[in-house]
Amino acid sequence: VSAEAEEDCHSDTARAGDDDVNESPAETDLQAQLQMFRAQWMFELAPGVGTSAVEARPGRAARGAVLKAAADARGKQELAKEEKARELFLQAVEEEQNGALYEAIKFYRRAMQLVPDIEFKITYTRAPEGDGVGNSYIEDNDDDSKMADLLSCFQQQLTFQESVRKLCQPELESSQTHISALPMEVLMYIFRWVVSNDLDLRSLEQLSLVCRGFYVCARDPEIWRLACLKVWGRSCVKLVPYSSWREMFLERPRVRFDGVYISKTTYIRQGEQSLDGFYRAWHQVEYYRYMRFFPDGCVMMLTTPEEPQSIVPRLRTRNTRTEAILLGHYRLSQDTDNQTKVFAVITKKKEEKPLDYKYRYFRRVPVQEAEHSFHVGLQLCSSGHQRFNKLIWIHHSCHITYKSTGETAVTAFEIDKMYTPLFFARVRSYTAFSERPL
Repeated sequence: VSAEAEEDCHSDTARAGDDDVNESPAETDLQAQLQMFRAQWMFELAPGVGTSAVEARPGRAARGAVLKAAADARGKQELAKEEKARELFLQAVEEEQNGALYEAIKFYRRAMQLVPDIEFKITYTRAPEGDGVGNSYIEDNDDDSKMADLLSCFQQQLTFQESVRKLCQPELESSQTHISALPMEVLMYIFRWVVSNDLDLRSLEQLSLVCRGFYVCARDPEIWRLACLKVWGRSCVKLVPYSSWREMFLERPRVRFDGVYISKTTYIRQGEQSLDGFYRAWHQVEYYRYMRFFPDGCVMMLTTPEEPQSIVPRLRTRNTRTEAILLGHYRLSQDTDNQTKVFAVITKKKEEKPLDYKYRYFRRVPVQEAEHSFHVGLQLCSSGHQRFNKLIWIHHSCHITYKSTGETAVTAFEIDKMYTPLFFARVRSYTAFSERPL
């Protein structure tokens, strides 16, 4: 086998020699390397040279070890550089907290020259001092303290340029004026338009997800204080037992304004007997009750067999033209049993009837004028994962006041299975537009 291989090698060498005349220097070098590879390959295939081939491998292994050592050295250098940048960045944060902005900028610059994205590789919650680990960082398990630390952290990270506090920086360069150029007063006025007089605090929370500066503005105590005053009035002058106005608005029981409370009642009624007397019809009756609350204390109530798809859009404003709708006012009451109740007084919407001149010369029997009002009592509670989304009937009565005598007749209805609870359904179109700021 070795003899045949040597003959093939000699024949290839001869053919290569014949073609050297027409080949370029680059092709000649390539042919020389190919011949050396073939010779080494034939040498390794020859019997009795296994030990020499093995002895040739340590050279390659040595080169691999050198490359691995170089890679490890580079990795250690990167780690040391990142650790140095971390120390500089934390020192800059400390200087900024102490008010030394000039020194803080120098440390920030040195840290970012070492590692440009060092800001995103560290956290900002320090471990308690005195445990011997001054530079270690831990995660806080308490959600409330996390939110407080997040707010204070974002407030500290706001940049200062030309002695003006800027909430955010443009991500991309643009020739148009960025929103961060607006004064703080104008931005807060925009946020009050987002909340609007409908108290759309859900949109305010979504707006806080835009950036750190918007997060800080959305936690402004004045916005949440105005929202609490609009809901509870003078009864919320003191924060106790809540720690902030935002916590009061989220935790204290209240009716919701971004939707409508709906109940469906179904029952079976016996009909009249047929003329031949062989059967009696039974009717299944279904109807809905709708209640819409507004932040200023107004409430609308409607009882109708029409389904929510056709009724809910009509209840967006209190100036609806829907017939048989009842309008009134409500108030929240918290008893000693720590249960929140909603009491409302509603009346039928007054409609001016045109004077009928056809029968103006006929004498009619005078009709005693009376005003009808309905008194409603509901208990506010939560069910499932939603809060304050259920209203349970506790009282319903009709008051008829005669104008001529001033007497009032009261008829109380028995709260039975016909008074099914009302459940809240959020309607996005109710908060799609803002008519007035908070």
